[in-house]
Amino acid sequence: MTNEELNIAFEKAYEKACNTKMQFPPDVMLHFYAYYKQATHADGFYTPSGNSQLRNAFKLNALFQVKDLTPEEAKLKYIEYVNKYIKD
Repeated sequence: MTNEELNIAFEKAYEKACNTKMQFPPDVMLHFYAYYKQATHADGFYTPSGNSQLRNAFKLNALFQVKDLTPEEAKLKYIEYVNKYIKD
């Protein structure tokens, strides 16, 4: 898959995830979050924001788990996760 094809597939997966009405368990949502952030914030470590310290701690843990993935690897994982959990 070329870089352009990967970006197109990633954008399609993102749109699919944004438009779903499905509800997911928190662990699945955290994977979506971490893969997306790792894929789109390659310029350094992303710090979660929000008012809930507990929620931010879970987000931070999810980010630590994917910190060694390249943006391309994170995009592939994100696409894989969307295809696994969101059926057409």
